[in-house]
Amino acid sequence: MNSSQKKFIALNALTYILFSPIIHAKDEIQIPSIDITGAAINEQSYISGGSLADELIRFNSIKSNDTGSLLDYFTGVNSANNGGTSSMPVIRGLADDRIKIKVDGMDLISACANHMNSPLSTIDSANVESIKIFAGLTPVSMGGDSIGGSIVINSIQPEFAKRGERLLKNKVSTFYKTNNKATRININSSIASDKFSFNYNGSYSDAQNFKAAKHFKNSGAAASGREFIRGDEVGSSAFKDGNHMLTFGTRRNKQIFNFKVGYQNTPDQGFSNQRMDTTKNEIMKINMSYQNTYDWGKLETRFFNEKTQHSHNFGQDKQLAYSMNVVGMPMNAEGGNLGLSMKADILLSQKDLITVGSEFQRYRLDDWWTHSGTGPMSPNTFQNINHGERDRFDIYAEWLKSWSSNLNSSIGIRYGHVRSNSGNVHGYNNNNITGSTTHNQLKNSTAFNSLDRSKNDHNIDLSFLGEYIANKYQSYEMGYAMKTRSPNLYERYTWSTWMMAANMNNTYGDGNGYVGNVSLKPETAHTLSLSSNWHDELKKYWSFKITPYFTYVDDYIDAVACNEVGKSCMSRSDGFSTLSLDNQTARIYGLDISGNKSLTNFKDYGNIVLKGSFSYTRGKNTDANDNLYRIMPANFQLALEQNYNQWTNRLEGNLVNKKSNLSQIRNENKSSGYGLVNLFSTYDYKTTQLSFGITNLFDKYYINPLGGNYVGQGATMMTGISNNIGVPGMGRSFNVGLTIDL
Repeated sequence: MNSSQKKFIALNALTYILFSPIIHAKDEIQIPSIDITGAAINEQSYISGGSLADELIRFNSIKSNDTGSLLDYFTGVNSANNGGTSSMPVIRGLADDRIKIKVDGMDLISACANHMNSPLSTIDSANVESIKIFAGLTPVSMGGDSIGGSIVINSIQPEFAKRGERLLKNKVSTFYKTNNKATRININSSIASDKFSFNYNGSYSDAQNFKAAKHFKNSGAAASGREFIRGDEVGSSAFKDGNHMLTFGTRRNKQIFNFKVGYQNTPDQGFSNQRMDTTKNEIMKINMSYQNTYDWGKLETRFFNEKTQHSHNFGQDKQLAYSMNVVGMPMNAEGGNLGLSMKADILLSQKDLITVGSEFQRYRLDDWWTHSGTGPMSPNTFQNINHGERDRFDIYAEWLKSWSSNLNSSIGIRYGHVRSNSGNVHGYNNNNITGSTTHNQLKNSTAFNSLDRSKNDHNIDLSFLGEYIANKYQSYEMGYAMKTRSPNLYERYTWSTWMMAANMNNTYGDGNGYVGNVSLKPETAHTLSLSSNWHDELKKYWSFKITPYFTYVDDYIDAVACNEVGKSCMSRSDGFSTLSLDNQTARIYGLDISGNKSLTNFKDYGNIVLKGSFSYTRGKNTDANDNLYRIMPANFQLALEQNYNQWTNRLEGNLVNKKSNLSQIRNENKSSGYGLVNLFSTYDYKTTQLSFGITNLFDKYYINPLGGNYVGQGATMMTGISNNIGVPGMGRSFNVGLTIDL
C-alpha cells in the first residue's frame, strides 16, 4: 500500500469519526411533514431531488464557463471532460444520453457523432439560475427515456415589478484565468412592469490551450505544418463560444407566459480526447411556456423548437493535409428537435397530489461528410446517417401522498413509445478497396440498406419512493425505480466498419472506433436505494447523510468485438480498437455520504461551515466480466466556507483514488490517485462584487479519470497516434472576476 492510498484511507476514516463529510447542505431536498396545498405545488418539491446553493454557482463563475462543472458540487455526480464548454454528466456510473437533461424544460439531444454539442453546452454557466439533480431514484414526472437520473437546469427567469412601478436592472460580469488566458464577458439586462418583463442575457468566452502542471510529452510542432506546442500544453483544448438569450414574460392574475429565443455560436472548440474539433456550431431555439394556477391545482404547457448546424474538422493542433490531395475531412450534421409537453398538478385532497402529463418529441438528424481530395474520400458525399428519425411520445401519472405527519410517498408510472428509422446510405465511393486504405464501403452500405431499420420501442418506467421522518433529528428515504432508455441514432444507425469512419463515431472520448447496431434493444435499469439522514432540530447546524444504492441494467448497451454481432472490422496496431455495440447486462453499486457542520466556536470570524462528501461507485459488465467504462474512482471532497461581513471565502480539497478498475474492451488507461486544493474569495461592496480564485493551488499534475484518452495533437487519423495516456488536468491558475450591478 503506497502513501497516497494510506492518506486516502486515513482521510475517509477521519470523515466517519467526525460525522462531517459533506459537499453542501442542500445536496438533496427532503420532504418534511407536509400539508399538500397550492404552495407545495408551486415549490415543486420532490423526494430525492438535489439543488445547488447560490454561493456555489457564484464561486464557479470564476472557475469555469462550462455549465457541466457545476455538477461536480453534487455528491455522486461528476462532469466528464469533452471540450472546453461541452462536458457530459456522469451520475453514479451512468453517463451522457443515459441521463435526462432539461434546460428550461427542453429535452435536448446532441447532434454530433462525437457529442461536441452536448446539451450542457447550450447554456453558459453565467446564465444558470438554478440546477437540480435527481440521481437514480427519479420520479417519472421528471422525465423518461433515461436510466441514470435527471438534470434540470433553468436560466434566469423573468422578474416583474411591483404594481404601478417599473423595474430596470443591468449587470455586467467578466473573469480571467491565467492558465489558459481564458476570458469571458456576460451581460444581463432586464426591464419590467408588473405585467410585462423583458430580459437579455449574453456571454462570450475565449480561451487558449490550457497547461498541465508538468511536461507530459515532447515539445515541438503539433503536427506537420502546424505551430509549436509545448510539452506541458494540452493540445486541442482551446475554444471560443457565444451564447445569447432573449426572454419575454407576461403575467395576468395567476397566469404566466414565457417566450425565450436563444442563439449559440461556437466557431472553434478543440477536443483533446477526439480526433477532430468543432469548426462551427450554431444553435437556434425558441421556447414557449404557459402556466396557470386554479382552485384544483396547476397547469403547465410548453412548446420548443431547436435547430442545430454543426461542422467538425481538424483544428489548429491536428494534421490537416494527408496524402492523395486530402486536405481536411469536412464533416457536417444538422439536427431538428421539436417538443410539446403538458403537465397538470391536481389536488385531490389536502394530503393527495396527482401529477399527470404527456410529452411529444420529434427529432431529425442528417450526418454527412463532404468529399475531400481524389483518394478514398471521393468522389461522393459520405452519408453517415441519412434522414435519421427518432420520435417519442410519453404519458405518465404520479401520486404524491402524505399519509401522516411523518410518512410521505410518491408512486408513478410512465409509458413511452419511441419510433426510430433511417434512410439508405452510401460511402465516399461505390467500391471496396484493399491496401493501405482498406474499407468495405460498398459491402457495408449494401448490407445496411437491406435491413429493416424501422424500430418501435414500448418503454415502461416505474417509481416507488418513500420517506419516513422518525423524529426531529432523523429521517429515512427509500425507493425502487425502473427506468428505460431507447438507443440513440448513432448507436443504432452508424454503419461503416472502415477504421476512419468508425473513429468519427465516438461519443466516449476513448480514441476507439464504433459501428452501430440496428438490432439494439432499449436498456432497462432497476435501482434500489436507501438514505439515512441525521440532523439538528432546525436543520441548520449539522447534518449527516449516507446513501447506499444498487442498479441492475438489463440490455445494457456496451462495446463488443465486431465479430460478436456479425461484423468484420480490421485489426489495429495503435492500441485502439474498432468495436461495435450489443445488449448485455450491467451491475452498478455504490455509496454516497454527505453532511455539514457549523463551527459555532468561531463566531468572531463570521459564519464558518465545514462541508464534505465521499462517493464510491463500482460498475461491471456481468456478461463480459469486464469493468464498465468511465466509472469515477472513490473520491472525497472537503470544504470550509466562511461568511464574514462583505467577504465570502471557500477553501476546498478534492482527493481522488487511483483508477485501476478498467474497461478492457475499450483499452481504458489507468490514472494515479491525486489531491487538489482550490481557494475562492468574493468581496461585495454596494453594487460591485470582486472575486478571486486559485485552482489547483499546489500545481499538482494529474490525469483526469473521466477525461478519456489524449489524441489532442498530431496526425490523429494515422496509427502514429498511440493509446498510452489520458487527458491531463489543468495546472495552477489564478482567476479574477468582476461583477457590477448598474
